[in-house]
Amino acid sequence: MVSSHVDNIYVHLFFVDIDYSGPTPGFLVWRLSTKWRVAVDRALGPLGLTHAQYSLISSLLAMREDGLQPTQRELADHTGLEPLYVSRLARALEDDDLIKRLPDPGDSRAVRLSLTHEGHAVTLHAITIVRRLVDQLLEPLGGLNGKRTTAFVRDLSLLLESPLDPYLHSPEG
Repeated sequence: MVSSHVDNIYVHLFFVDIDYSGPTPGFLVWRLSTKWRVAVDRALGPLGLTHAQYSLISSLLAMREDGLQPTQRELADHTGLEPLYVSRLARALEDDDLIKRLPDPGDSRAVRLSLTHEGHAVTLHAITIVRRLVDQLLEPLGGLNGKRTTAFVRDLSLLLESPLDPYLHSPEG
């Protein structure tokens, strides 16, 4: 079967592990994250949003509901995105009148972010769309409230909290 052969080629091209039988966990995480990003990009395309932009505006909304008005750096830390990338995304969202970038009165180098009225409305619409996708994604695990989903979220959280040192086993390190 061609698909299986192609998957095996990708496993060996991207995650070389001769002793591992079947797709490696790293390969499966990569495939799932790619599948998710593409699905969100396609679903939010009609709103003029990418998955990365959605991550920023939905995080801004959640942080605002917690009484926060984050700096770009705080938003980068929250989303796990690189600060320079957050800056580029924020500028694009500001150009689309979805967010405001305001100087931080306490730090001349920092910029505080907030949703505009239009940004708030678009974010609420986007969240509705993404929640439908989450329901589809998690259906095989019993849905959002399923026991397998709870375990999956716990395991993903554990992996995300575990530090990675990319230089631990590198020839240079």
